[in-house]
Amino acid sequence: MEKRDYYEVLGVARDASAAEIKRAYRKLARTYHPDVNKEADADQKFKELSEAYEVLSDDNQRARYDQFGHQDPSQGGGGFGGAEGFGDIFDMFFGGGRRQDPNAPRKGQDLQYVEEIDFMEAFAGVEKVITIPVEEDCGTCHGSGAKPGTHPETCKRCGGSGHINVEQNTMFGRVVNQTTCSTCHGRGQIVKEPCETCRGAGRVRKNKDVRVKIPAGIDNGQQIRLAGKGEAGVNGGPFGDLYVVVRVREHELFERVDDHIVMDMPLTFTQATLGDEIEVPTVHGKVSLKIPAGTQTGSRFRLRGKGMPNVRSGHHGDQYVNVVIITPKNLTDRQKELLREFNEISDEKGVEEQHEGVFSRIKTFFTG
Repeated sequence: MEKRDYYEVLGVARDASAAEIKRAYRKLARTYHPDVNKEADADQKFKELSEAYEVLSDDNQRARYDQFGHQDPSQGGGGFGGAEGFGDIFDMFFGGGRRQDPNAPRKGQDLQYVEEIDFMEAFAGVEKVITIPVEEDCGTCHGSGAKPGTHPETCKRCGGSGHINVEQNTMFGRVVNQTTCSTCHGRGQIVKEPCETCRGAGRVRKNKDVRVKIPAGIDNGQQIRLAGKGEAGVNGGPFGDLYVVVRVREHELFERVDDHIVMDMPLTFTQATLGDEIEVPTVHGKVSLKIPAGTQTGSRFRLRGKGMPNVRSGHHGDQYVNVVIITPKNLTDRQKELLREFNEISDEKGVEEQHEGVFSRIKTFFTG
């Protein structure tokens, strides 16, 4: 099979700097290293990456590669990339020399769950029961993966370590590279008679009900951590954690801004002109609000302490009421007559003086 271009393998341009080549290798190596990626072709991809990096990271080798490609005559006809498995390069960068014992206890995976609640539930707080799919130790084999009455056997090839040492001759000399044991696939044990319930996996997937208390004042996007409610640990390790992300549905009247609430309040022309006392809805219930005579559209009134509680301190924000004056429609003839009469006897000069700046700018616009 023909080798791919080394620059293509690393995903860099042919004029890439040494730093760019190094960054590209580090990023891809994290993805395809056999200790991280268990896909069938991950090992081969990692070898290809390491081979490309070995050549392009060395100025002399890179210069020869740019001139001759893979068929470098100075390599005795073999070209570049004669050695396989450059795990030692990964170890130098990422400290991979220490391999974790495959049979050591490991914490279970953390889980995330999104729970949607309505606006008033966020205000008051609520308790929910959520159902999450989790992996737990098989109840039949108690996590061993072996049929009841039998036991897993230590892998003879790797001695239970889950990896083997492979000696290789490279341009740096003779090196020892650790690779995942292909017999036990890194587990360190072999199950000859698998459990019929979990088919040798040692774990089963099931749904679990979890009760979560959502505190008053929680905001959209905030999350709650439930320690020990995630996946079961491996080899007797502790459970992972569950993170519940809260989504708050929009309210038909209220809009939340931090711990404050903003709402639009419609007023009639008469209410705004003469003043009135109205009832305003809040998350705490109805509140009386005095509207002074001559209130303009866009005016804002503040209701102290009528906002949302802060999820940490419990202190309530405020509610802001924005005035929107509603223009009447479908007037009767009598109403139209009264409005015309009102307009005729209105002191237009007084109105202009009250809004002198606006009228002045309008006149300037038309007259230039």
